Amino acid sequence: MSFLWSLLSFIIAISVLVSVHEYGHFWAARKCGIKVHRFSIGFGKVLWRKVDKHGTEFVVSMLPLGGYVKMLDERNEEVPEALKSQAFNNKSVLQRAFVVMAGPLANFLFAIIAYWAIYTIGIPSVKPVISAVQPQSIAAQAQLPVDSQIVAVDGTATPDWETVNMVLASKLGNRQVQLTLTPFGENMEFRKTLDLSRWKYDPEKESAFGSLGIEPVSGKVEMKISKIMEHSPAQKAGLQIGDMIRQSDGEEINWQAFVKLVQQGKSIPLQIEREGVLFDVILTPEFTDKRWLVGISPTFEPLNDKYRSELKYDMLEALQKGVEKTAQLSWLTIKVIGKLFSGDLSLNNLSGPISIAKGAGMSSSIGLVYYLSFMALISVNLGIMNLFPLPVLDGGHLIFLAAEGIMRKPVSERIQNIGYRIGAILLLMLTAFALFNDFLRL
Repeated sequence: MSFLWSLLSFIIAISVLVSVHEYGHFWAARKCGIKVHRFSIGFGKVLWRKVDKHGTEFVVSMLPLGGYVKMLDERNEEVPEALKSQAFNNKSVLQRAFVVMAGPLANFLFAIIAYWAIYTIGIPSVKPVISAVQPQSIAAQAQLPVDSQIVAVDGTATPDWETVNMVLASKLGNRQVQLTLTPFGENMEFRKTLDLSRWKYDPEKESAFGSLGIEPVSGKVEMKISKIMEHSPAQKAGLQIGDMIRQSDGEEINWQAFVKLVQQGKSIPLQIEREGVLFDVILTPEFTDKRWLVGISPTFEPLNDKYRSELKYDMLEALQKGVEKTAQLSWLTIKVIGKLFSGDLSLNNLSGPISIAKGAGMSSSIGLVYYLSFMALISVNLGIMNLFPLPVLDGGHLIFLAAEGIMRKPVSERIQNIGYRIGAILLLMLTAFALFNDFLRL
């Protein structure tokens, strides 16, 4: 069921974002007086079609992983003399560049509108307050104080942990980063500099702030059993709801450390407290559903409301925040891509459609604002990706148009064809690598 939900969420998200991108090209073409033959969402067998009064055919095809806008162009077909002025190739360099740029720009505009809606509706968040600092970590070396709130990272405001994580992730490869903090609930700012020269960060396994040794405020997990699964190792060992779990020497253990012990798959000696009486048990995990389980749940105490907030603004301010968020996300995405090419960030962190589908499913199951946030993120990435200077992408077309503007004549078809082939091969290799990474994460 979760697979089908993720697939449906992915198809909806991609279909909407591709429609937005292609509509940008379509709208700009119409504005420039270019005749459009077809506006297609998807490839393959046509499932639905409609022709408008301008003769443009709108279609939805079977494979929703893309789309295109087919324009009148003398390079692809015979054009009657009466229609030559409406051909794409007969428009000025600036007009053609506008049509090409309109696709990525539409994706950025979608992100702005999505964030405007999110901030108008309001999105729950957690204030970036530090609850603990791991010993011997980069955060510990910088002496970050507990119960302090991170209000900015290198001058970029951080209203929530998502923004903290996003900005810190973009600093991979830097020698240092400066945090602006305040004691929680106060306005007195101070700054701490973190030395990143030995920072090791794997985005697939941990958050950026977690890898620095920063633990965020969260709900408390008490080692008091609240649920026991039928026929589980815990039930077989005689454990009961309400039992307190301790280590075999009587020392306290937290849930995270307990889970790590369970995942080792070895028998765990424990001390149990029940109604003031202590006794020893041996708990042996069982391998079920690709992981080791013992069949218990702890008691969870929700996060205190004082740490919760809601990012919600009036309509005009929400629009301003949407523009700022999109610009920030675009710049950070460009920086992260740069770090992939420089080697500061491993190519193993590239994600393909499977990872995107998982993200779509998770966000849509949480709620509308989270799904919109996910779509805004993907839309920004789609806009930036299409501006890459690869001939098969919009960025490659802009390179050819820039060359034409400088040389006062079009780039030869031979050179363009060679560029398209090289670009297609590189894009195919990149896609295959991202898919390979996805399969490794399954």
